[in-house]
Amino acid sequence: MNANNNPSAFVHDNLRLYSGEMISLVKRKLDDEIDDLFTLPLAEFTGARNALAARLKKEGRPNDADRVKLLGKPSVSAWTVNQLYWNHREALDELIATGKRFRPSSRRAGKVADMRESLDARRQALVQLSDLATELLRDAGHNPSQETIRRVTTTLEALSAYALLSGGPTPGRLTNDVDPPSFESLASLMSGGGSIGPAPIKSGTATTKKATVIADVRKLQQARIAAAKVSLQNAKRSLSEARARAQSLEAVQKKANAEAKEAEKYRREVEQRLEQATAASKAATGRAQSVAAEAQTAAQSFEDAKHTFEDATKELESLLHE
Repeated sequence: MNANNNPSAFVHDNLRLYSGEMISLVKRKLDDEIDDLFTLPLAEFTGARNALAARLKKEGRPNDADRVKLLGKPSVSAWTVNQLYWNHREALDELIATGKRFRPSSRRAGKVADMRESLDARRQALVQLSDLATELLRDAGHNPSQETIRRVTTTLEALSAYALLSGGPTPGRLTNDVDPPSFESLASLMSGGGSIGPAPIKSGTATTKKATVIADVRKLQQARIAAAKVSLQNAKRSLSEARARAQSLEAVQKKANAEAKEAEKYRREVEQRLEQATAASKAATGRAQSVAAEAQTAAQSFEDAKHTFEDATKELESLLHE
């Protein structure tokens, strides 16, 4: 009896389908929330991750909560590559596309694609992304040091190389720097094999093919060296800018020191003048007090003399009347 003739089976099938759709929807929503964590400023990652894990646990989803708790905080360089993925996807996709050009399926029958053109495109993509990474770091308040840019560029190169392999790292959720795959892995895949080990040599044609592949991979390594040189040039430019700024700040500091020295000299002069004025004020106050005391004594003497005069006058008048 099929589902059309069995209402119970029909309901069961629909419930199973609905349940599967709900699980898929919840999974997609959680993936979106995890993606949101990796788009945040680096300083906010840990707090937001812990808050999401706590909420999932409160909602009765312990497995999802544990999954979120295991998410490590990205390094500065890994965070920068993640931001390139979320904010400059077109530039990053262009780099990934240059890596895919080295797949065997991208070659025309019996002819290797123009490696020089592909390597040039890859190098240009790395230069653009390196500049964008420097800008991202500065805008976020991080130091785009030579070592940080080198690690960013190495991870970008690795993502480009892993475009040749299946199961590579997923851009956008990186927590650590990524190293490029081994020489043997690339050589194996570019020769048309899917295994990690080197392809067996069965004939002269196979030997020639492997030699061509090895030459191609060496060109890839040369491209990595060229990209490293670009990173070094960027680092030199940053160093030059930092040196110029340091020299400018040094000049400003010298001027500030001179102004501070002049201000200190002026302060000392003012203090000296204040001390002199204070001493003069104290002396004047002392003199004023002395004069006041003398004036008081003189006034008292005047009063005494006046009384003596009056007494003498009275005595004289008395004598005259006799």
